[in-house]
Amino acid sequence: MILEDEIRHLNENGGPLDVLKWGIERFHPNIALAFSGQAEDVVILDMLNKIVKVPKVFVIDTGRLHQETYDLLEEVRNKYVLDLRIYFPDHNEIEEMVNNYGINLFYKGVEYRKLCCNLRKVSPLKRALSGLSAWITGLRKEQNFTREKVNRVEIDEINGGIIKLNPLADWTWDQVWGYVKENNLPYNKLYDRGYKSIGCQPCTRPVKPWEHPRAGRWWWEKSGDRECGLHFREKR
Repeated sequence: MILEDEIRHLNENGGPLDVLKWGIERFHPNIALAFSGQAEDVVILDMLNKIVKVPKVFVIDTGRLHQETYDLLEEVRNKYVLDLRIYFPDHNEIEEMVNNYGINLFYKGVEYRKLCCNLRKVSPLKRALSGLSAWITGLRKEQNFTREKVNRVEIDEINGGIIKLNPLADWTWDQVWGYVKENNLPYNKLYDRGYKSIGCQPCTRPVKPWEHPRAGRWWWEKSGDRECGLHFREKR
């Protein structure tokens, strides 16, 4: 009940730093930030470095990321002291998938795209979360209709019931970029080229000013939730 009361209080009254401080006090060293190269990730990492000396961070390297994302990762490694772990997909599973369905199978249909996302993202995530009591993400409510009900602190039922912190859940795009510019933070240079949501290179494109940020993800799909399964998927 104490944990539930604390979560309720943070969801009603907590700001990003409040959420992160609580998470570190409660779960360190068994808490880590998921870093994917988005501006939100850098903002949270900067905040974490004001709270804990060596924050734990993990990256899911799908094998299909943009060079700009790798460049950002190096900038971040040079700027901050981190306990950084990089997780890759199982090479046997990827070889079998590619040999059966082709290197760019995701263009063939949603079921193939979700297969690729599952092997390249979701499976490594499970290993990254193994042994953790909590993880931190850059999810925000305005990012997608699937995220409108995201709370600052949640119980992550699809990942074994561990705690999930979304400290920027209520922030806007302008607030994120205001923090980046005010603190002179490194950022993914794809944003300068019109990208607003960054994933794997073959599955992400720039968007027009009037398009929804997620319109650049899997744009060939005529309908769907524009999610890869890291945060929203059917419980198994």
